[in-house]
Amino acid sequence: MTGAWWRRAVRAVTGRRAQLRWVHLVLGGALLMPYYLLTAVVFAMLVQDADPFTSLPWQLGTFASALPLAVPTALLPLVRPLEATAARSLCGLPESAELAAGPAGSWDARARTLLWYGLHLAIGGLVSGLTLSLLPASALLIALPFTDGSYADEGWPHAFASAPHALAPLAGVLLLGVIMGIAAAAGALLARCAPALLGPAPAERLAAAEQRATRLAARNRLARELHDSVGHALSAVTLQASAARKVLDTDPDFAREALAAIEETTRDAVGELDSVLGLLREGEDRPAPAPSPTLMDLDGLLARTRAAGVAVELTAPGPLDRLPPVVSREAYRIVQEGLSNALRHAGRVPVRLRIAEDPKKVEITMENPVNGATRARPTGGRGLRGIAERATLLRGTCAWDTVDGVWRLTVRLPLEASR
Repeated sequence: MTGAWWRRAVRAVTGRRAQLRWVHLVLGGALLMPYYLLTAVVFAMLVQDADPFTSLPWQLGTFASALPLAVPTALLPLVRPLEATAARSLCGLPESAELAAGPAGSWDARARTLLWYGLHLAIGGLVSGLTLSLLPASALLIALPFTDGSYADEGWPHAFASAPHALAPLAGVLLLGVIMGIAAAAGALLARCAPALLGPAPAERLAAAEQRATRLAARNRLARELHDSVGHALSAVTLQASAARKVLDTDPDFAREALAAIEETTRDAVGELDSVLGLLREGEDRPAPAPSPTLMDLDGLLARTRAAGVAVELTAPGPLDRLPPVVSREAYRIVQEGLSNALRHAGRVPVRLRIAEDPKKVEITMENPVNGATRARPTGGRGLRGIAERATLLRGTCAWDTVDGVWRLTVRLPLEASR
């Protein structure tokens, strides 16, 4: 038990994490050094007896005077992300620690950055000074018994001028241990303070969450577009190809019509796929994607579905160009996915489509008979959930059920919130 504790203690002051933290502290001292030298030169010019390079009191005074000059540079926009990167790389922070990735956007974040930068420079400056002074002293003490003792009257070795030189190496090792312990403790202190002082402010966390939500919503929208457009095209093409194969010898005219419908369906699907993928392409010089289809393009959708052998009966209140564009686009996708469901899971059965409109809402109802041959979804499907998501985005409702052997899908989209 004692041996394990000793090994942990040695690892804490000599391990890789302790070494990286020591480097981080020395980096803080290096950042403070230009301001320290400037302050030392000013003191030497203005004060006659100033000795900021060899006198310890003057060195401490110079150090204390240089800090206020250096800390305000933390207000520069790049300092915060650079300090966060250095802390993440050198301080051995846990993976769960969240540090800011950009400049401070509020005075609260700026104040915390100033406090962190001051701590980094102050503690790093002190540890750097101890490192520069005590490491050579430790080396001299360890080497003292093995030399002619010509430097025994200078600095730390002077303490052993009248003592046995054999004790000097032990003192040197102890001094080295003190330096390493101080560096490890100082590094641990900065590592503990880093998440609190360099972490994102509440406003930044909220903004990041909103950005993630926006990206997720955009990805879900693209997934719905791809699923509805390509899924419908594949379902229609499958039925059209199956019908053409069955009547290829007996009814070549119908087979040619089915092949023409396949060509048109795939061409439209490629166009819609290119439109959706265009949203993912980076660069400002890319051509604008083609507009998404709306209910004004419903005739083409129904014609392709009928070419697959599905009879579609449409009831609509005349022209559908009065609907808001966003409602018309989502309504088209809802109808497209409803027809795809009928093609995939019911086969060539008649479909009744009714679109009703009043000043407050547009209602879409789709019905098709089901029977024992209806193909169930092996994985639950994404179509109905996609329809429900589209309705929810427009503050509408979506419901489906099977009643007396008839599958019915009803979607209501409000118009007032979309105008």
